[in-house]
Amino acid sequence: MLAALIGSSLRQRALVMAIAAVLTVIGVRSAMNAKFDVFPEFAPPIVEVQTEAPGLATEDVEALVTVPIETAVNGVPGLTTLRSKSVLGLSSVVLVMDRAADPVRTRQMVQERLATVIPRLPAAVRPPVMLAPLSATSRAMKIGIWSDTLDQMTMTEMARWTIRPRLMAVPGVANVAMWGARDRQLQVQVDPVRLAAAGVTVADVQRAAGDAVVIAGGGFVDSPNQRLAVRQVVGVKTGSDLASAVIRTVGGAPVRIGDVAKVTEGFAQPIGDAIINGRPGLLLIVEKQLGANTLDVTRGIDKALAELRPGLKGMNVDSTIFRPATFIERALANLGEAMGIGVLLVAAVLILFTRNWRTALISMTAIPLSLVGAVLALTAFGVGMNTMVIAGLVIALGEIVDDAIIDVENIGRRLRLEAAREQPRSPFAVVLAASLEVRSAVVFASAIVMLVFLPVFFLGGVSGSFFRPLAMAYIAAIAASLLVALTVTPAMCLMLLPGAAERAEPRWVIGLRTRYGRVLERLAPRSGIAVAVVAGGILLSFAGMGLLRQQFLPDFRETDFLMHFVEKPGTSIEAMDRITMRASKELTAIPGVRNFGSHIGRAEQGDEVYGPNFTELWISLDETADHDAAVKRIETAIAGYPGLQRDVLTYLRERIKEVLTGAGATVVVRLYGPDLAELRSLAEKVRGALDGIEGVKDLKVEQQSLIPQIQIAPRPDVLALAGVTAGDVRRTAATLIGGTRVGEIYRDQKSFDVAVWAVPEARSDLGALRRLVVPGQTGSALRLGDLARVGVAPAAGEIKREAGSRRIDVTLNIKDGADLASVAQAVERKVKTMTMPAGYYPQFLGEWKTLQESKAQLGWLSLVCLVGILFLVWLEFRSGRIVALVALSLPFALVGGVAAAALGGGVLSMGALVGFVTVLGISARNGIMLLSHFRHLERGEDQPFGLALVQRGAAERLVPILMTAGTAALALLPLVVRGNVPGHEIEYPMALVILGGLVSSTVLNLIWMPALYLRFGKGRAA
Repeated sequence: MLAALIGSSLRQRALVMAIAAVLTVIGVRSAMNAKFDVFPEFAPPIVEVQTEAPGLATEDVEALVTVPIETAVNGVPGLTTLRSKSVLGLSSVVLVMDRAADPVRTRQMVQERLATVIPRLPAAVRPPVMLAPLSATSRAMKIGIWSDTLDQMTMTEMARWTIRPRLMAVPGVANVAMWGARDRQLQVQVDPVRLAAAGVTVADVQRAAGDAVVIAGGGFVDSPNQRLAVRQVVGVKTGSDLASAVIRTVGGAPVRIGDVAKVTEGFAQPIGDAIINGRPGLLLIVEKQLGANTLDVTRGIDKALAELRPGLKGMNVDSTIFRPATFIERALANLGEAMGIGVLLVAAVLILFTRNWRTALISMTAIPLSLVGAVLALTAFGVGMNTMVIAGLVIALGEIVDDAIIDVENIGRRLRLEAAREQPRSPFAVVLAASLEVRSAVVFASAIVMLVFLPVFFLGGVSGSFFRPLAMAYIAAIAASLLVALTVTPAMCLMLLPGAAERAEPRWVIGLRTRYGRVLERLAPRSGIAVAVVAGGILLSFAGMGLLRQQFLPDFRETDFLMHFVEKPGTSIEAMDRITMRASKELTAIPGVRNFGSHIGRAEQGDEVYGPNFTELWISLDETADHDAAVKRIETAIAGYPGLQRDVLTYLRERIKEVLTGAGATVVVRLYGPDLAELRSLAEKVRGALDGIEGVKDLKVEQQSLIPQIQIAPRPDVLALAGVTAGDVRRTAATLIGGTRVGEIYRDQKSFDVAVWAVPEARSDLGALRRLVVPGQTGSALRLGDLARVGVAPAAGEIKREAGSRRIDVTLNIKDGADLASVAQAVERKVKTMTMPAGYYPQFLGEWKTLQESKAQLGWLSLVCLVGILFLVWLEFRSGRIVALVALSLPFALVGGVAAAALGGGVLSMGALVGFVTVLGISARNGIMLLSHFRHLERGEDQPFGLALVQRGAAERLVPILMTAGTAALALLPLVVRGNVPGHEIEYPMALVILGGLVSSTVLNLIWMPALYLRFGKGRAA
């Protein structure tokens, strides 16, 4: 089959080149139109159901809303984890699905199940809403809005009715959540005293206000010649219009709304706020759809804002508070630069070794053709372009040119030898024979390199989501390079090399080969030294790997940082505003900080479900700022707020932690149990036990503590005497304290709520609430404090549940330089020694748990692949001795990788582990090519087994081995030299390990493999 493919390519070489040119154009176009993002989708599909329950306390939300919804949706096919959170007035139920689940079908099933539970929810609860499906890195942009001349209501009106609809129309935008909104309302602020004096009830006012703004159809009237539509005009446009509405007639005189209430424009009690660059404002968080192209979405948003800007007079709009596209552009630019430099270095190596532009051109052609082929294959499978895909192509850069180098070098050598004969064969026959001579070994070697990456395909969880695209890109590039080497390379060799390849090799190459032969002459017979070196290298590599510090994923070099400020539960929005404004002034004074934005509490249909005691602060650094120095100053400034729970993270780091555990921490001890008080007590004991562990920072207990709550409990005996029902008391209190929406008015194509509420002084404190007047049935004025017990009692601020049980987290992060493994293991040991009450148990989550699982998966899968590699070697050589030699050579390749990892910081991350897997394949490939040539000389050219065979075979393979190792190393060198810059965070340790492994494996193949073959290689049948 190979002979037929290569022969056809040689005969139809013009057609082969034309097809290659067309595919190159198509591939470049596909790459330009591909989806671009910083990372692949690493989060599993989730469905979040939010249910607004205005006025309901946390325990009531859990019992009446959360638990029924959990029961309804539990058991949806593909469900892996069911989480929920209940806070004042809101229930959030999150379904984490299997990664293979279809999001559309899952949402349909959840909607069907919600339909069965909606009729059983309390009447005051709004219908459950499924949030839009979001990407793993859902935040596409954060837009800060503030004004020196406009109030918050006017800015909200502009944002809700002008900016948000335009942004929602941008392709790829799933939601635009708005913090700090102050939606304009027409408020009927009832004065309970005047209400009682007029002899009307709160219900009367509600009914009158609702009737005044009610919208009803008018039908139509038919005349003999035409049909006339009837429109009932709502006359209420302003507060004075509503104030003149009649409630009822008392003693023959009309009582109007304005007689018992103040009608004014205002806003409802805020559930969140925003501070932008030190002043109150709005923060719009644009969230992108699952699978959306971040760069395209960002460009669409920028274009929309540019179109809107002329109409936003008096408003300042800052779209750079958080802009992930900036990091993506920098990361892709850095990786693209590394790839470009790598290609130039590869070209330099080829020219240096060959001094023949034709040979270099043929070998270099394999790079764009292989990359284009890989892009076409990835596009066909729906894989977008991201840093992991580009990293896979960069890592494969040195390998994809290897096949061409091996083929071109062998063809050139055979053409030179053929030219020295008296009756040389035709160039066609020489090129065909030379290609077939190395093709079998190259195909097997390429198959081994691709097989090595198969374990990465079967990695689960976040690790698999991150590294699977890298493996796909690497394998696609290697497969494409193999196809190019079987078709395009022989065709170009036949077109360019005859006559030109007869020139002698460069003098320095001849001298290098001569000196190498002398070294082999001394070392090859000393097999004992070779065995000792290999054995020592294996022991050294495994011992050194055990000394490396372990880490799951690195800290990303983003210029956008987020900080969490968590005050004591029950803290007001005003208090958090004061703290946040102070922090804003401190942080923006730090050199390098460009701007600041923060959001407090929550927003309607936003994915952040928190109380007003929670603030998320976002700051952006200038790209030219000293990153590390600025981060230290930020951490110092944040440390100056004692009493707050606080941390400093990048967005990507926080999202990865959230996906792993549902909590933004490196190590999480999750405690389950039925009673909240017992859970809180147990969590404090766990925190105390972990406090002294070396390397722990940001140790805290999730704030599910009790908060003060005003409770109103009607007195049945007093109600009976007063002739008032408990429902009357509850409805009146709810309206006067919390406000009740009774309708809406329409003005300039905008709608505004009409709400009935009490005047501010009637709900200002506990005493005022007790003095609230509740009109009786007979017109008497009754105080709320007489009809019900009004007092302050402790209550839960939030309740979290998972897998049908209440839970609380004890979370911690790792200090810089500390070992993740040792800290996490110490945490587990401490907690496991503690005595847990019956029905309570811990669960250990976080990066360490995920790293353990990934290492175990990678280890077992690599072992299976190792067996597959050795089986392929046996198929090629049919020799147990050769298989044993290859097996012994593989661990030695790890020596350089371990040494490089130790010199590069001593950290063993998932990227480094994948690097070790890669270098095993490269080592096996080079070893097979050398051993295959030894066998060819012995069987194909009747070279007797012995020192002369080993010297000749190694000398002839010296240049190809050095060229392939050099090109692979130099392709990775830009990644290593540039270090840990944006876009290289995962690829840098991987490239470092591969580079070190290349050095040790090349030394093994050139120096010690010939000695081992000379000692153990003679085993074939006579």
